[in-house]
Amino acid sequence: MRKYEVMYIIRPEVEQESVQALTEKFQAIIGNGGEVTKHDVIGKRRLAYEINKIRDGIYVLVHFNATPEVVNELDRVMKITDEVIRFLITKDVA
Repeated sequence: MRKYEVMYIIRPEVEQESVQALTEKFQAIIGNGGEVTKHDVIGKRRLAYEINKIRDGIYVLVHFNATPEVVNELDRVMKITDEVIRFLITKDVA
């Protein structure tokens, strides 16, 4: 298993309960063949630039160990999730 990190931004109008459910959904995907080492909901922040007329977003950072298959599944699910504005999955070199 390799170390990865994912940063994703959730739409600002999403309710707190939905944010919690969304983060648990992504953690369950990672837990199916990997393990979450650190999970941090950073909170609502101003975006560096507007994305589809959205100026704010709820930032979430997750460090995890997983196989490439788990990363591919996480990527697929994040692409089709409407609440996620942007996301980036990278290999953690540290």
